[in-house]
Amino acid sequence: MAQLERVASVETPASAPRYELRVRRYGPVDAEYEIWQMPASATPHVTAPVRVAGLRHRNLQLVEHRVLKRLAQAGVMLGPRAAARKRGYALTEDLALGLGLLFRTLAPMRSRDNMRAVADGIEAMGREEAAYWLGMAMHRPCPRRVLTALRVLLTEPRPRTRKPGT
Repeated sequence: MAQLERVASVETPASAPRYELRVRRYGPVDAEYEIWQMPASATPHVTAPVRVAGLRHRNLQLVEHRVLKRLAQAGVMLGPRAAARKRGYALTEDLALGLGLLFRTLAPMRSRDNMRAVADGIEAMGREEAAYWLGMAMHRPCPRRVLTALRVLLTEPRPRTRKPGT
């Protein structure tokens, strides 16, 4: 009976992994967003902050409105002080998983249409699916293959055009 009381008194926030969004502005339209996993009692193997993902330049500008909307829904408001210097904001695990996967997947992409399709697909993912893909991308020997597979799954195939005479 004493064990049940001890388990019931454990608080979820203290036993959950901790994540942080770091925002750095280099100019009026040049920002960088990074997701970092912070040391916590839930993750004893993390002894120093670990960079999960980051996004900057054109790719961030294409999805920044989505990111800001999700942050605002979670209660994280990026104020004017974020423009002056580098700042960190605490994130929930669900939000960090989604944004980390979004940043990692979009970083090398160039096609706007494909980026939009991938961003829509990642936003539609549940917590477990996003955690699966991010874990695969972070802990596999060839993470680029995992992210390529995710991009292929989330984008529409291009119609093949037949050359005349073939």
